[in-house]
Amino acid sequence: MKKKLSLILFLLLFPVLVFAQDYSAKIAEIDAYAQKVQADWKIPGLAVAIVKDDKVIFAKGYGVRDMNKPEKVDENTLYAVASNSKAFTTASLAILIDEKKIGGWDDKVSKYLPEFQMYDPYVTQELTIRDLCSHRSGLDTFSGDLLWYDTTYLPDEILRRVRFLKPVRGFRAGYGYQNLMFLAAGRIVEKVSGKKWSEFVKERILTPLGMTRTTTSVKDLKDNFAMPHNESGGKLRTLPLGNIDNSIGLAGLNSSVAEMAKWLRLQLGRGTFEGKQIFSKERSGEMWQQNIFMPVNPNPAKDAPTQMFSGYALGWGLIDYRGRKLVSHTGGLDGMITQTAMMPAENLGLVVLTNSETGAIGILRNKILDTFTDAPKRDWNAEALERAKQAKVRETEADKKVLDARIQETKPSLALKDYAATYSSEMYGDVTIGEENGKLVLRLVPAPNFVADLEHWHYDTFEIKWRSSVNYNFPRGWVTFTLGGDGKTDQLKIDQPNNDFWFYELDLKRSK
Repeated sequence: MKKKLSLILFLLLFPVLVFAQDYSAKIAEIDAYAQKVQADWKIPGLAVAIVKDDKVIFAKGYGVRDMNKPEKVDENTLYAVASNSKAFTTASLAILIDEKKIGGWDDKVSKYLPEFQMYDPYVTQELTIRDLCSHRSGLDTFSGDLLWYDTTYLPDEILRRVRFLKPVRGFRAGYGYQNLMFLAAGRIVEKVSGKKWSEFVKERILTPLGMTRTTTSVKDLKDNFAMPHNESGGKLRTLPLGNIDNSIGLAGLNSSVAEMAKWLRLQLGRGTFEGKQIFSKERSGEMWQQNIFMPVNPNPAKDAPTQMFSGYALGWGLIDYRGRKLVSHTGGLDGMITQTAMMPAENLGLVVLTNSETGAIGILRNKILDTFTDAPKRDWNAEALERAKQAKVRETEADKKVLDARIQETKPSLALKDYAATYSSEMYGDVTIGEENGKLVLRLVPAPNFVADLEHWHYDTFEIKWRSSVNYNFPRGWVTFTLGGDGKTDQLKIDQPNNDFWFYELDLKRSK
């Protein structure tokens, strides 16, 4: 009888012994590491949350919302999550597919956006929703981003101009990260549902998940939100909040680690959250299925020695991490870098939000994954700091070469007033050069904040000095004028090195 009673007690207690795991040591290690990362990279404020087995086991903020103010970051502080918004667009499409309002991921885009055109008529005819959401349109990574970034163009006008973007590879032949294709996906959500993208996401995803503080516009931020920071003024500064309301489908959400943790629970729950089904398990599987390959070093680099594959699904990136599938995405806007990641085999999810531009999100992601998979100890932070130090040395050396290559004691071919004109791009619109107070001034008409003073470099090339209204941290750049047979300027070429915006696509010719 005693043995039977003992067995019953064991069976009653056993689930508790299995599921009530103590993660306190792991959390303490991650907590201490996050504090060090924040200090080492001089991040004004960051926040971290971890989801395990459908529970939020850690959510904490570090530092301040604004470097010039004392208010602290906590788990409810809102950040711009930028491209982490893309998965909300594919989830919205999944809902509409479940409801049979969209036939499937392979429906033609022309069925819903008949006016939308790509450069190649064949691509226009064959382009599918799956193509939009898996970055395989043939366009270059970030091609056309100057159309939406800080411009006054509305979504339909941005999409009208896509037809002028030339592909760099064959259709479906390779990966090219494309924000504008997700803008088209967002418009499909609007056309099919009859609601704005922001309204649909709020009604069908945010509200059911209890993400009540998450917003789809900076205009709706009311309290406890982080300000962006970067070094675009020469040293770390607080930036204004960026209004990207024209970027439906590709960015736009502002959320906290506490509320993004709910989103991760929905994803790990394969479309179900606390008994509520938002989208089907079948759609969940499709959104995590690779649609296009991404290159992987055949001789794995030191920082990813176990990685064997990389690809993109539908609003999510896919890699393997220490033998396990990792579903993740990053987000980046001026002064805000963010990360979401899930390891389904471990029922593990994480979110890292920062209000400056550093590699902290990858450092903390790897630390959390290593800690919860009991991987060998590795100081990702120290390694990244050393890489940053070496990169700074290389940048200084490269800049010295640029300065040494400058040809001294040259003069412009024309008087400054003769460079003043309007230069037009069929794809982008107008760029003006004016003479103001004895200097040339560059203005991008579709983006009123993009204003720069031009200082003579050599011959007909001028160095760009962006004004403080430009929030992007551009390095040294130039504009060069070419002259026609009549001795007047006929073209304006903008050579502005950076990692996000391709000024060479503008193809600016004098129009006035």
